Amino acid sequence: MSICSNSRSSGRVIRLLRTLAGGLSVFFCSCGNSNNIPDVSKINVSLQTYRFDKDLYAIDTNHIADGLKRLQIKYPDFLNYYLDTLREFNIHGNFNDTVTGIKEYLKLVLTFKDYVNLQDTIIKYYPGNKDVDKELTDGFRFVKYYFPDASVPRIMYLNLGLSKWAAFPVDKNTFCVCLDMFLGDQFPFYKSIAVPDYMLTHFRKTSIPVEVFRAYYLASHPFEPDDKTLLDLMIQRGKEQYFLHKILPRTPDSVLFGFKQIQLDWCSHNEAYIYNFFIHQNLLYNKESHNIMPYVNEGPFAKGLESPDAPVKYTPGNIGMWLGYKIVCAYMEQNPKTSLGALVSQNIDPSKFLDAAKYRPK
Repeated sequence: MSICSNSRSSGRVIRLLRTLAGGLSVFFCSCGNSNNIPDVSKINVSLQTYRFDKDLYAIDTNHIADGLKRLQIKYPDFLNYYLDTLREFNIHGNFNDTVTGIKEYLKLVLTFKDYVNLQDTIIKYYPGNKDVDKELTDGFRFVKYYFPDASVPRIMYLNLGLSKWAAFPVDKNTFCVCLDMFLGDQFPFYKSIAVPDYMLTHFRKTSIPVEVFRAYYLASHPFEPDDKTLLDLMIQRGKEQYFLHKILPRTPDSVLFGFKQIQLDWCSHNEAYIYNFFIHQNLLYNKESHNIMPYVNEGPFAKGLESPDAPVKYTPGNIGMWLGYKIVCAYMEQNPKTSLGALVSQNIDPSKFLDAAKYRPK
């Protein structure tokens, strides 16, 4: 019988949690991301950022082609990528107001009231971007500290019309940040594009550095789920989170994980319970995608760890990422000479990694 199928046991856990003070749990969840922070203040990083969204919407809509020609001067290697790859307008440098991609598609983006109102909302939330730039600059200082040869890309701030893309690389020299996906969890139109409630914590301004550096990490170390055990997937996600904790050491765990505080509390007070659930359910070395992927991807709650009918959900869907991070922390504590670069690039058998971690959940 499942250790979590017993409703009385689950009820006792939930009742116990309700009596616990949640304010201290953030300290239990971390494995040192706020301790021993290296001094990176003298590392020189010159981050170039551009408000492409503002420049695009500043075009005179009666003379769009002329406006594009001026933009081409400022963005010689990005404008066509935006128009033809991201937007698929098929303009291909033919800046003439009679071209279909301009007179129909781009003009619609620049004049239709819903698109214009969205840009106005972006300007309201982000009249400037110096504060975000500073956080990204600080993050890249830590990147350069741990990876001296790493490149620092320029940042293009965009409005992609609620495309659900948050941050992504064009290449090693250019990253895009879609400000339309960071308008806060109260922005009403996220529901109109079917964004589930459990994803809304990722759409706050504080999440921009997390999503940028997550994309930066995954560009070099992509998540590889095919024919992998749950343990392998958890360690992959754990390394990703360990990287984020090192690059953004002053960012709260709730932001780094994208969890609600109540979910972090639950994980912190039930670490052994979670680990034993995976063992007793024979999931740790399971490769069946439909059984294991929900534990390392976003979701409303963790299947099996609490009742789906519970009015309040205490578990995050991707609870395996949190547990993987704890395993990686244990590994690094046992292997303190292992650099961050060595950790993320090494390819150790997951079972051997777990043995080397000497992971003992409390």
